Order: sequence, then structure tokens, then C-alpha cells
Amino acid sequence: MEYLTTIEMSEKWNITPRRIGTLCLEGRIDGVIKKGKTWLIPAEAEKPADARYKKIKPEQ
Repeated sequence: MEYLTTIEMSEKWNITPRRIGTLCLEGRIDGVIKKGKTWLIPAEAEKPADARYKKIKPEQ
């Protein structure tokens, strides 16, 4: 399994490395490993949804 750092993931997901570190700390990214001070994130990990916004369900 290939792992990427927070900096590499920030380029892939277009968000800051600090935000990715926060997501890792909160447990919102599956499969992360902390090695010393570095978070290692699986390359195929899905970007978590932004919790600041709620999806509006269409009325039926």
C-alpha cells in the first residue's frame, strides 16, 4: 500500500496540509498512520466531505 504525506495529499485534494492534519487527528480519514510527527495517508483515501456544509435533500 502506498502512503502519501499531508503535503502530497494537500496538492491532490487542493486543501492545506494543516487542514489535512486536523482531519487525520479527528479520525475523518480512514487508514492513516502517525509516524513520529508525520501523518501517512493511504494514496487511495477518499477526501472527507466538508462538515461545515449540509447537503440539502431534494423534496419529493
